Amino acid sequence: MSKHLKLVVIGGGSSYTPELIEGLIKNHEQLPIGEVWLVDIPQGEHKLNIVGNLAKRMVEKSGLPIRVELTLDRRKALPGADFVSTQMRVGLLEARAWDEAIPLKYGVIGQETTGPGGMMKALRTIPVLLDVCRDMEELCPDAWMLNFTNPAGMVTEAINKHSKIKSIGLCNSPVGVYKWVSKQYEVPTEQVYAEFVGLNHLHWVTQVNVNGESKLEELLQGGESYSAKNVPGMDWNPNFIQALGAIPTYYLKYFYFTPEMLAELQESAQKEGSRAEVVKRVEDELFELYKDPDLNVKPAQLEKRGGAFYSEAAVNLMCSLYNDKRDIHTLNVSNGSILPFLPEDASIEVNCIVTKQGPIPIAVTNIPPAAPGLILAVKTYESLAIEAAVTGDRGIALQAMACNPLVPSVNVAEKMLDEMLEQNKAYLPKFF
Repeated sequence: MSKHLKLVVIGGGSSYTPELIEGLIKNHEQLPIGEVWLVDIPQGEHKLNIVGNLAKRMVEKSGLPIRVELTLDRRKALPGADFVSTQMRVGLLEARAWDEAIPLKYGVIGQETTGPGGMMKALRTIPVLLDVCRDMEELCPDAWMLNFTNPAGMVTEAINKHSKIKSIGLCNSPVGVYKWVSKQYEVPTEQVYAEFVGLNHLHWVTQVNVNGESKLEELLQGGESYSAKNVPGMDWNPNFIQALGAIPTYYLKYFYFTPEMLAELQESAQKEGSRAEVVKRVEDELFELYKDPDLNVKPAQLEKRGGAFYSEAAVNLMCSLYNDKRDIHTLNVSNGSILPFLPEDASIEVNCIVTKQGPIPIAVTNIPPAAPGLILAVKTYESLAIEAAVTGDRGIALQAMACNPLVPSVNVAEKMLDEMLEQNKAYLPKFF
């Protein structure tokens, strides 16, 4: 077993990177990473240098033998990598602002990963990530790719369908559930078990145990739901939640309360700008902090970004893969026969036992009767969108857009698709 692991971070100039570095420092004994390569693109060089220098100061303070390298050339970084983590945003926050704003003009939910905005993000992102996979097949074929890039489920499915590398999709939302339950019952997260059923950003929590005792009924009575910084908080209908018998992820509000959520998005877009603009303000503030030559820890303000704890999930997963821990993580993996109503190669988000060979999905004990229809509808849209991203076929893209449950009609789908493709022209060479 090599005692010197190499991690390559694609999108290393991200504001999340200090959290990842903090996790590597804390877990160095069980995950002996000796080299971290932070890779970015020329437009991100300025941020890469700021974050990279903070990472170097953090490592220096820790006194650990970790070398931090910064580069704009991923082919230089990849050879011999053990892990490749991706956290990139093709089109930067500017494109996210279009994803959020254009659908609102058509009276449709404008959100980063759900609905038409999520589809555009997938169309921009999938071809770029498949290029990274081709480089990995050549330069580090045995490495694990841990993908955080949204829409994580669609990206994972695209990689599993169109590449030979070993890849796992991750999201910070399941970690959020564990943190929420552990806070409710004042126990460490190790004593909590939750079962997840569904897709990335479209799951239901169907079991919650604390120290082996079921707490689901009690939590459903409470009518509370965990929420995230990046999704408007609107209370669930307690009668509905109890009838459902499961805790829906906050992203399900877009499907269960579409008009109300749309109104909320339109109102907040007028008041404080789109979520992309809010994030940009948070990021500008973070990068100002990161520049401080005396700063050598992760600043608390990072939690304001929607993806808090994501690197905790990443570091824990690397530890489990490397040490063959056989513990349980909630991951995006190929379905196989876990959800019988979906294709085998569909990417789903479920609990898995993580071994050195990779994650083994665990059979689910309870699928809420109301869930399969929506899961299948969204998966149909996702699989069509993946095909459109890979082929650049407008007809397939139109089908994907029209069968997204949040898009009200084919005519709206076509107008919106044309405008969004045109706006994203620079990032969609396959379509033009």
